[in-house]
Amino acid sequence: MGSWNLRRIVAVTVAAAAVAGMTAACGRGGDDTKQASGPRIAIVTRNFTNPYWAALRDGALAEGKQRGVEVNVQAGTSETDADGENAKISTLAGQGYDCFGVVPVNASNVITPLVPVARAKKTILNLDSQIDPAASSAAGVSYASFIGSDNIAAGTLAGQKMLTALGGSGKVVILQGIAGEQNGINREKGFTEATGGKLDIVQRAPADYEQDKALQVTEAILKAHPDITGIFAANDTMGLGAVQAIKNAGLAGKIKVISVDGIKDALASVKNGDLYGTITQYPYAEGQLAVQACIAAHAGKPIPQRVVAPIAFIDNSVVDQQLASFPKPFAPFDNPLAALVAG
Repeated sequence: MGSWNLRRIVAVTVAAAAVAGMTAACGRGGDDTKQASGPRIAIVTRNFTNPYWAALRDGALAEGKQRGVEVNVQAGTSETDADGENAKISTLAGQGYDCFGVVPVNASNVITPLVPVARAKKTILNLDSQIDPAASSAAGVSYASFIGSDNIAAGTLAGQKMLTALGGSGKVVILQGIAGEQNGINREKGFTEATGGKLDIVQRAPADYEQDKALQVTEAILKAHPDITGIFAANDTMGLGAVQAIKNAGLAGKIKVISVDGIKDALASVKNGDLYGTITQYPYAEGQLAVQACIAAHAGKPIPQRVVAPIAFIDNSVVDQQLASFPKPFAPFDNPLAALVAG
């Protein structure tokens, strides 16, 4: 090969390498710019079958899109799928995310998979249901913030509304959630305290936040206690199961059912006059708040140790307003993170 041809090949090769290097640099610069503008956010919840968790996912994804940050929301396969949820966290822990938001199945299941996240000094948010603080501390896991509704307040509000619905007295049943799950415990506590000495709670029965199970449990309860006048369900899917059982028993209109969450099917049931009311907890807003907290923390801004998501009682008087606004709150609420992510 002649020297001119050799020099030409070398020159072309060097030029091509330079172009490739520039292209690669531009690619890295684009990624760096994206990462510099905000964190990569991973959120893990229980499942997407329950519309409540699907709404939390949708709120987080919408907020991420609006803010121009990457948000990845994963979940287990059921309300009790602790192993599936933990596997999602472990996988995401190795994928370079900067901020994690986690809804536990119970008070302790997510602690072990969060240990490597904590060791990497990533921001961790405890979402919706309280993770055991003592067990977390023992494992070296800490949380930048808890973001969720005040579930005792939700139960208290449900109790107050049940008293009004029943004229201040009557026999009622409580449909509980998953055994040991703090949200359900707190809702039951609030309801019990609000109705203490006024309503007779004749039975408390778990239905695992599942509609079919609540249907079966309520059918059995109606046989054992045919004179009940109210049912408090710790979430809407159980409330809807109770409503169906009441219809099946030919008791429609005779038993008031109040539940918690504010999912769309529950709102439709309120509008139809089947469900007396729901305490909506706005999971869509909770997902938005989680993303906002991650962005603020990534920017080095101090975020509140607790951010309380809004709640509201939805009955026939306001259900049309809530349906029109769904899944967002129909009224403004105090958001301490808004100023931290403004601009």
